[in-house]
Amino acid sequence: MPKSAAQLVTKAVVRRDANPGGKFLDKAFAFAFKGLVYAQIWEDPVVDMAALQIQPDSRIVTIASGSCNALSYLTADPAQITAVDLNAAHLALGRLKIAAVRHLPDYEALRRFCAEADDPANLAAYREHLAPHLDARTRRYWEGRDLAGRKRIGGFSQGIYKRGLLGNFIGLAHFLAKLYKIDPRTILEAETIEDQRRVFDEKFAPIFDRRFVRWLTDRPASLFGLGIPPAQYTALAGDDRMADVLRKRLEKLACHFPVNDNYFAWQAFGRGYGRGPGDPLPPYLKPENYDLMRDRIDRLDVRQANFAEHLAAQPEASLDRYILLDAQDWMDDAQLTGLWREITRTARPGARVLFRTAAEPSLLPGRVPDVVLSLWHYAEAESREATKADRSSIYGGVHLYVLR
Repeated sequence: MPKSAAQLVTKAVVRRDANPGGKFLDKAFAFAFKGLVYAQIWEDPVVDMAALQIQPDSRIVTIASGSCNALSYLTADPAQITAVDLNAAHLALGRLKIAAVRHLPDYEALRRFCAEADDPANLAAYREHLAPHLDARTRRYWEGRDLAGRKRIGGFSQGIYKRGLLGNFIGLAHFLAKLYKIDPRTILEAETIEDQRRVFDEKFAPIFDRRFVRWLTDRPASLFGLGIPPAQYTALAGDDRMADVLRKRLEKLACHFPVNDNYFAWQAFGRGYGRGPGDPLPPYLKPENYDLMRDRIDRLDVRQANFAEHLAAQPEASLDRYILLDAQDWMDDAQLTGLWREITRTARPGARVLFRTAAEPSLLPGRVPDVVLSLWHYAEAESREATKADRSSIYGGVHLYVLR
């Protein structure tokens, strides 16, 4: 990762008002976050698109992360999408996925590369169809080696969704479950919501009462693999033990949505997407969207930038859809205020801003000055519905603001 980008990640994560122990944890997380964190983004794009009401003239700015959502937004037919990120690994992943949509010869090759993502044939596809079209930095990343000495592109022949911080975290969770004689994939065989509930109550819920699990999850570093920095850990826990919070979030993932329509459940319990023709996939990988993805892929641009600094370089009233993921959970009041001043300056009439929080309430009131926040309407009912419908189930709240 370029030094300047590494410094930006550290600046975004390390709290200036933290005590020495807190700053140490922040720096440890910043170091971990410099590599691949999310091979797949963990925000539900179907929920996003419903709340954002994307129009043919919409100009979107989003945080890239795994780039699945930025790609999926193309199915809503916006005019332009810019996906920004500080993490060089995420940028390389996004550019590789874009190249896969654009240059792989057919849908079957795209599905094998991006959905199954564990076939040795993907290495030949990379060399023949993708590598010649990648910029030098992206190609250098994928043909370079990770800390374990493996070529990074090899992840697409061995299971890319099992790699990265989140992939390793889920793998550790599976290992821990098997120590307690539980096979997480069992829940994917459930045929009804009632069956899912039974499996969760009998198999998964008791794990969170285990003394070791409660001790482990009481430590902020234990959730680095979820991409949760220490500041967000505190917001997520609130007044509860973290084990109890995680049980509630996993319960929603396991029991509130049919597993045959929830690819987040497949990633969590199966460590990858399902292989059957009817198994759930992100919108950009669905076969019925293949042709339109090819037609619209040039509308998506991935670039390395801080979100607020990118906005500062844009003209006034030039954008109308903003997706912040959970990045604001990491920000202090000054950063939040600066960000929302730029959002407001660049927003067209009727612009919509969508973000998620670890805790349930919106974090903006009392932290962003009223002179800025009063220009925006908090869509409470839509936010509540989006939170309820979000199949990833990780976040406490999904929040929508609309420019008055």
